[in-house]
Amino acid sequence: MASQLLWKPDHDQVDLRNLTAFAAQHGFTPDDFPALHEWSISSQHSFWSAVWAFCHIVGNPGNDVGLDLDKFPGSRWFPQASLNFCENLLRYDDSRTALVAVTEQGERVAMTYNELRIEVAKFAAELKDLGVESGDRVAGWMPNVIETVVAMLGTASLGAVWSSCSPDFGVEGALDRFGQIEPKILIACDGYTYNGKTFDITHNVDTVANSIDSIEHVIWCSLLGLRDDGFRKIRQRPETTPDFQRLPFDHPLFIMYSSGTTGKPKCIVHGAGGTLIQHVKEHVLHCDVQRDDVLFFFTTCGWMMWNWLVSGLASGCTLILYEGSPFHPSPTVLIDLIDQESITLFGVGAKYVASIEKAGVVPKTSHDLTSLRAIFSTGSPLTHESFRYVYACVKSDVWLASISGGTDLISCFVLGNPWGGVYEGEIQAPGLGMAVDVFSDDASSITDAKGELVCTRPFPSTPIGFWNDPDNVLFETAYFDRYPNVWAHGDFAEKIAETGGFIIHGRSDAVLNPGGVRIGTAEIYRQVESLETVREALCIGQEWDGDTRVVLFVVMQDNAAFTQETATMIRTKIRANASPRHVPARIVVVPDIPRTLSGKIAEIAVRETVHGQVVKNTSALANPETLDYFKSLEELQS
Repeated sequence: MASQLLWKPDHDQVDLRNLTAFAAQHGFTPDDFPALHEWSISSQHSFWSAVWAFCHIVGNPGNDVGLDLDKFPGSRWFPQASLNFCENLLRYDDSRTALVAVTEQGERVAMTYNELRIEVAKFAAELKDLGVESGDRVAGWMPNVIETVVAMLGTASLGAVWSSCSPDFGVEGALDRFGQIEPKILIACDGYTYNGKTFDITHNVDTVANSIDSIEHVIWCSLLGLRDDGFRKIRQRPETTPDFQRLPFDHPLFIMYSSGTTGKPKCIVHGAGGTLIQHVKEHVLHCDVQRDDVLFFFTTCGWMMWNWLVSGLASGCTLILYEGSPFHPSPTVLIDLIDQESITLFGVGAKYVASIEKAGVVPKTSHDLTSLRAIFSTGSPLTHESFRYVYACVKSDVWLASISGGTDLISCFVLGNPWGGVYEGEIQAPGLGMAVDVFSDDASSITDAKGELVCTRPFPSTPIGFWNDPDNVLFETAYFDRYPNVWAHGDFAEKIAETGGFIIHGRSDAVLNPGGVRIGTAEIYRQVESLETVREALCIGQEWDGDTRVVLFVVMQDNAAFTQETATMIRTKIRANASPRHVPARIVVVPDIPRTLSGKIAEIAVRETVHGQVVKNTSALANPETLDYFKSLEELQS
């Protein structure tokens, strides 16, 4: 049975949207997204060629859209094309605002498109003078500020490769990442402010710079006044016009990193053309980004959503960068931004939505929100309760699009559909050009049943490969071992027949399987975290007595006590609303739970710890000390 319909678009306005104009060129109407999607995957040459033209990609597409598209992996997209990623993001040269950077201290800096072009020209010239050439790596250890965008664009304009992490990464976390890719230049801040506290990272930066032999220069961004500001000096250069070097479609652009708790992070290499065409397709066709839009996503520079956000410049809109805690100095700081900056497209993690609900924030009564047209959510599954909260307490006529993909493809497999309705708990649609499906263990396509989220045909933002994996052994093992010639994404998912939507139930490697019955951890969290006294939860399967039993860890709200009544309520909710087979055998209160540096809960690390195994790479965790709570819990021995 379909979930409750919470919102549907006004079709009098839908005719003005990007997707409708694109579809009309190819004979499709707003009533038939499934037909448009089927065309996009069955006629890949026509579809991706049409995206290049409709999104006005700057460059030469060449004569062929793809080669060997029956090979997955092994296909090649736009093999004769030449383009420059930076040139596409800086195609506009006018006085419209390109970037607005806001900090939790209330500082605000704005930059127009022509000012941004000049800043990028100067920065690229500086890199060139420092010996940076096409293919060299430039690493950014930076917060979400304008200087980071300038540095990335300057790097890309030269054909060099950008890789970044946020300043809260420790020395080991930075070394695990940057040490593998051997950057020539390190761009780093001297410190940052978060939740009202200031953090000096100059010693960390010096340690990393001295530990990686390939680093020849450090360019400092002095936010705390602790080092000479290299950006201030670069701004004195005379250059005003960027020099864009056009390169092949698959020329490397970004190196991204897996979470890495089971070993050193995988270094995932993404090409300039694939990243660009995927991002503009998602922004223009799926998010309906217009030139006069104001786009915001709460992210750090260590998460792929930063890369996704910055690509919004290619659509000519205004980007809002926020640096700091989303709850300091108040729980409404990001909601305040909507009114202050007239944000039209507002993106946050699903955990943020649940947190402001628990904090009692009711934006529809405290804020104007007239500008707000859409809310995008990702990072973890958005619960049914969060869907209802948005429409009841934030804005009743907003378009709420849950989206899901990952660092692995630097984009989305499933996301919003401007034509479609929003159903409680569901992601609206598969991405155009993405042959998304759900498979059973025997590789059968299944509907209205839970299985593995897969993609059965190549897509342009398939990674070029992993760094230092010349024969693609690690790359192919990561995605293609389970189903030959099919990308297995690692998400436990469900395809809904009636609506055409998708539900993500959690990561496949964290699925609970007591008695051979599988359930995603997201289904457990939804029930547990609906209790006002519970802040968050983490669930694992513990090997026990020849089977698996469910163990639930909970973090209580401040001053909330865990009682027998609490335990009974949790078990009752799970039994009634999720599964009687997955009622936890043990419920254990812990002071905190471990998270990766990108903010995702680390279920596998806890499972390994509980089973006495060594977590191979604790530097991938933002709070590795929390694993100590789980090492000798007596509750888990009986």
